[in-house]
Amino acid sequence: MEFTEIEYSVDQTTATITLNRPEKLNAFTYTMAREIVAACDLAEADDAVRAVVITGKGRAFCAGADLDPNAGEFDKARYDGAYFDDGAPRDGGGFASLRIAAMRKPVIGAINGHAIGIGSTLTLPMDIRIASESARFGFVFTRRCLTPEAGSTFFLPRVVGMSRAMEWVATGRMFGAEEALQSGLVSRICADADLLETAYALATEIGENVAPVAFAAAKQMMWGMSEWGSPWIAHRQESQVLMDLVGSKDFAESVSAFLERRKPNYTLGPTADFLTTIPAWPQQRD
Repeated sequence: MEFTEIEYSVDQTTATITLNRPEKLNAFTYTMAREIVAACDLAEADDAVRAVVITGKGRAFCAGADLDPNAGEFDKARYDGAYFDDGAPRDGGGFASLRIAAMRKPVIGAINGHAIGIGSTLTLPMDIRIASESARFGFVFTRRCLTPEAGSTFFLPRVVGMSRAMEWVATGRMFGAEEALQSGLVSRICADADLLETAYALATEIGENVAPVAFAAAKQMMWGMSEWGSPWIAHRQESQVLMDLVGSKDFAESVSAFLERRKPNYTLGPTADFLTTIPAWPQQRD
């Protein structure tokens, strides 16, 4: 399909979603949200894709929602299908971020430059976040008489802890890559010129070594347990999944590859072959 506000490409086992409004510092719109969802659908359906990198074109990741009245970011007439089951309109940030959260393939955020408002909250459900040295973050909503969105009231405290999350939301201040690293918002900082190379190296490592079905199961359980959870529920779910995986052809391949000192050739896909014993996550609730 043709995209107007993102770019989508696949190189070997890695798909790249690039926010593509550089003249607007990749300011977020409902069109961008819908295109992110569509690109995630493409990556999910392509068994050749083992990991997804999301980044921004130009000198920013995403400078926040497009506040230009002509962009229609807050115009309910432009929701175009982004509704809850009861017909209530969905926040555009959440429309995109919950699709990222539901991805069964690893999603790596390569955060270049400013990531403000939705530019920060959109990254929270990504599995790995790395930042350039010039990256700057800001959960600035309360300074604009808004609340955090995109599911971030769920994700942010779980990623960095309640105290740090509350400080960032209470002040709405900007902060740099080093504070993001110290707080666990990102896992590493790279020189600006090395950011994408680092992200692609991670994606390649995953593609060459990780069983797609096993990662998908681990991701669903790790996030799902934050809602379902107790150690006993986790233990029961893990026991069932381990039994299912041990009986799979990809586990047999992993053992053969280990004994033969070679890279495994996994063939099961996280969509067609996903384990039905794991509840879907996230689930829409009333």
